[in-house]
Amino acid sequence: MSAPCKFELSILNHDEKALIRTSHHPDIGEADRAALEDLKSSLRKLRDKERTLAFGRRRISKGKAEPRGQNVSGTAEHSLHRKQVFVAALKRVNKEIARLQKFEARKELGEAARRALFLRRAQQFSRPENRPTSHEGMTAIPSRRRNIKLPRSTIGRVSQANKRAQAQRDSRR
Repeated sequence: MSAPCKFELSILNHDEKALIRTSHHPDIGEADRAALEDLKSSLRKLRDKERTLAFGRRRISKGKAEPRGQNVSGTAEHSLHRKQVFVAALKRVNKEIARLQKFEARKELGEAARRALFLRRAQQFSRPENRPTSHEGMTAIPSRRRNIKLPRSTIGRVSQANKRAQAQRDSRR
């Protein structure tokens, strides 16, 4: 479930707030792909860190593990909320990266189609060279039809099969 922006910003420190703000609407649309990839990796690191902290705090609260190191304020629920904020930001960034990839692919496909159309039109309307050719006659224009080569044994094969089948039916009567 998504959390309101005010709630997101209330449970984060200053550096994390700056990262999360860049994952929201106006800023995320203005970022280029490299910046989004950097943001994605930093959000993954923060998400993994909070997941580990929440897991450890949950084990401590259940009594399955001993508290280690310095006692950090907050509960396992607090870490889970922070993790959810990072997960939501990561989803937004991933969707934006996917949107940019689709846009780039569409753009490349359009360019390739235009280039193919240009090449086809150039080939379609090409004229034979009009150079002086004394004593050679006209130059041959190659045919645009495909040259299909069939073995001689396959020519008339279907007709012959129909002829034999009809003869068998006639002989049964």
